[in-house]
Amino acid sequence: MPANAAVRIDEDKSRKILLAKVHLAKKQLGLDGDTYQGVLMRVAGVTSAGSCTVPQLRLVVSDFERLGFSSKARKSSGAPRADHPVARKARTMWISLALLCAIDINPSAAIKSDKALEMFAKRQLGSEKLQWANQSQADKLIEALKAMADRHGWDHSIKGLAKVHYVHALKVRLCFAILAKLKRAGLAGEDWTLGQAAFRLCGISDGNSALWSTQELEHMSNALGRHLRTYGGRDVFKEVRP
Repeated sequence: MPANAAVRIDEDKSRKILLAKVHLAKKQLGLDGDTYQGVLMRVAGVTSAGSCTVPQLRLVVSDFERLGFSSKARKSSGAPRADHPVARKARTMWISLALLCAIDINPSAAIKSDKALEMFAKRQLGSEKLQWANQSQADKLIEALKAMADRHGWDHSIKGLAKVHYVHALKVRLCFAILAKLKRAGLAGEDWTLGQAAFRLCGISDGNSALWSTQELEHMSNALGRHLRTYGGRDVFKEVRP
């Protein structure tokens, strides 16, 4: 067999293994589509693992491992993560609330484990496990998370919005809520736009907000939220007062 053919076979094998790890990591970490694509965009500059080169896939897997992913077989620690649609929505909101400093939990920990979310859900619902919550209880949990978001300046009203625009609008509002906290903490200039803050604080290119994709907003909220948590001090966890 020619040497170049053997190299190609080895590369194809490595690519299949790495792609399998990427998809396993998405499931293991409980990432929704937007969060998953946000990681790919941040690390590899694409939104699909299939578009990655082998070196890019290695970087993506390494980043997932930093967030808590492990491809090694692990003993079960009890009931699996809640996997119904409302649980996935609650998990996504929980991670975003961590970025907004509405809860005192590191975003990486929020991605890695549902322990804190499960405790919050238990207090709100009285259900021992989020997986066991009925529809009425699950709706109550989402409303509790929305109320928390509203108290920290992240508006969740959707009146007048077409359903197709819900996610994008909420990502925009999350970014602006984080920016407002950055300004109150003295980390961003009072006259800074969202694009200026992203560029000056996190090195993300400035741009026109009307053209930002949902994935770019995901990247921006992650970067600005982590900057806020790292440098903002304890006051950033306080609720917003008009």
